[in-house]
Amino acid sequence: MTTKQVRNKTSLLKELAQKHGTPLFIVDHEAIRGNYAEFRRCLPRVQAYYAVKANPDPAIIRTLYDIGASFDVASVAEFNLVYGNIRHLPSKERQNFVWDKIVYSNPIKDTHTLEELDRYKPLVAFDNSEEITKIRKNAPHAGLVLRIRVPNTGSMVELSSKFGASPAEAVNLMARAHDAGLTVEGLGFHVGSQCTNFENYVQAVSTSASIMEEAEARGYPMRLLDIGGGFPVRYDPHVRPFRELAKILNKELHRLFPASMEILAEPGRFMVGSAGTLVAEVIGKSERDGKRCYYINDGIYHTFSGILFDHCQYPIKALRKGPKSISAVFGPTCDALDTISQAEELPELRLGDLVYSENIGAYSHASSTCFNGFPPAKVVHVNR
Repeated sequence: MTTKQVRNKTSLLKELAQKHGTPLFIVDHEAIRGNYAEFRRCLPRVQAYYAVKANPDPAIIRTLYDIGASFDVASVAEFNLVYGNIRHLPSKERQNFVWDKIVYSNPIKDTHTLEELDRYKPLVAFDNSEEITKIRKNAPHAGLVLRIRVPNTGSMVELSSKFGASPAEAVNLMARAHDAGLTVEGLGFHVGSQCTNFENYVQAVSTSASIMEEAEARGYPMRLLDIGGGFPVRYDPHVRPFRELAKILNKELHRLFPASMEILAEPGRFMVGSAGTLVAEVIGKSERDGKRCYYINDGIYHTFSGILFDHCQYPIKALRKGPKSISAVFGPTCDALDTISQAEELPELRLGDLVYSENIGAYSHASSTCFNGFPPAKVVHVNR
């Protein structure tokens, strides 16, 4: 970002904070559209299903809907958020949208969820035999995607300890689903959130190809592959660019799968991570054990929840200039867990000064709470 761009951004942050107050969670829809365009440009064969859980704000869903995105949902509430955008369409168009542009990727679903989903004839994930039994009884009209367990080494948030069938049992599970009168339409995996080890994708795609080959030989051909999420955001310069991963994936997908194979992915963080900026205000300061400490009006129980739940760090920047020193930054609640950082380089700040964190659009405001009586940050949308 050039000096002029930084100056323009900080001016905008000041203006919005003065108008709306703090804490303020700013969502830039131009960034969302740019991220979607980059994903489609770099992976032209892959249909992008936005992982709604990353940030379920209806305005974000609407922007992605308007530019042609598909959606990955993991609860009935998320399904309904997406469905609200197509409710006005004729019934046939609505059904075609559900079939072509929504995947219910949570492998474990309660019976009430399945009963509610069944009338939409959705595509749903599964990874065990008990789920087959539930789907057969409560959502027999659903299409199935079998999620397999793959390496999550080096990913910021691993998922394979909780989800994914063993590759060795994959085809037997397909056979069991077939015997139950269900159709397994494809195979899926997830390499872990914020995957910076691109070898995870290579291994997962290769494993998927081998399973599909065995499945076809046993009479269970599949038409789609879901390569999941994990596409990294450049939180720091050490994260390799997305285009490098895309180059690797394009090569492997071309090598291992025919052109007729439908390929989909579930980018969540990638779509919205860089689109969010948090502006907060210094509400207290002290010196503890020789270290300068600042207390701000947003914290771990609010927009910075990603530090705890997502294992992510969001550097804090100050609008005020001056010599910097290592400082601690705390949130507003009475819980000592509400520690944002013990080592931020910040200038001498005054009460009422503004600080901000960039790249905080994913898995942050989505998991904010009202703990201790402090409400989540106000959301403001720009460039809609």
